[in-house]
Formats: sequence, C-alpha cells, structure tokens
Amino acid sequence: MAETSSAARSAPLDGVAPLTHPALLMRPLPAATRLSLRVTVGAPANFAALKGLDLGGAINTWTGAAWTASLAGIHALRLGPDEWLVLAPDGDAEPLAASLTAALSGRPHAIVDVSHRFASLEIAGTAAEDIVSAGCPLDLDARAFPTGTATRSLLGKAEIVLARTDDRPGFRLEVARSLAAYVWDFLAEAARDVVEN
Repeated sequence: MAETSSAARSAPLDGVAPLTHPALLMRPLPAATRLSLRVTVGAPANFAALKGLDLGGAINTWTGAAWTASLAGIHALRLGPDEWLVLAPDGDAEPLAASLTAALSGRPHAIVDVSHRFASLEIAGTAAEDIVSAGCPLDLDARAFPTGTATRSLLGKAEIVLARTDDRPGFRLEVARSLAAYVWDFLAEAARDVVEN
C-alpha cells in the first residue's frame, strides 16, 4: 500500500542563487516526487506499462526519461537488490504510486512517498567532477561513473544519492533536507577552490 501526501512544501534552498562560471553551473532544483520502492528481485512483465520505466536494470544505475531540471519524466534509481528511488515531476506521487501498485499486484512490495525528505541540486560543467570529488570518495571520472550511474555515497559527512545525468559532466544530487544547506556550502567552498585555481 502506498503512503502519499500532496501537502505543499518549501524547498530548503529557497533563495539560494545559482553559482555560475564558464566551468560550472550549480543550482538548487525544484521540488520533485520521490517514491521509495521496495520489491523482491525479478521485475514482472507488466512493468512495461509504466511508460518506459524499467526496474530490471543493474544495481547502481538509473533508467527513465532524459534529465531536465523540472523532471519532465520518470526516473528509477536502483540503489539495491530490492530498492529503488523513483523520481517524477512534483505532485505526481499519488498517480505514480497507483501505477506502481497496479504493476506489482500480487507481489509483496512497499511504496512510500519520501518527497518531503529530500532536497535536490544540479552540479554541471567541466569542473563538476572535481568539485563533487572534493568530498565524495567515489571515482567520478566518466569511465568509472558513466551516464546512467546512480548510487548512494557520502559528501563530506552527509549521505547523498548521486546520479550522472547525461553525457556532459553533470550530476543530480539528492540529500536529506536537514543537510541541504551543509551540502550546498560544502560544494560552494569546493567550487571556489577549483574555479580560482
């Protein structure tokens, strides 16, 4: 059974101006729907009815629509053997949860709306890998962390979900709302060090 809420929410980084530089764009992203999906391994055939959403991909990958700041489509980030973070446009939690529930009919699963739990930001440009690497232990080179990769990691002391969003150097970063200002400040400081050197 899905637990969803359509209550309005403010973004934790409201009022924060984007950081721009020829090698960098860092900006808070608009509110989005986020569903935590847990289901046993082996996606049923009727997942095909979810408009391009493929839950059968490898762990630490994402599938779905092309990325935009406004999340015009649905994305499924497979974070574990039986765990996905499903991202969609803001306000789509109830219909998306209903579609997933129908697709999973007869199969034990859990769908929880965690939209209020996270904040998102984009960091893109040729300096993006260096800036995120200042606090993230992963190898973010495109050969090691290619387009289509999504995983949990750390940035400084904050747990994050990091996804490479397309072929240009760019990432979408999901972080707990309570740590959003810390992560922004951490990345902004790293950006100053990288773009000034």
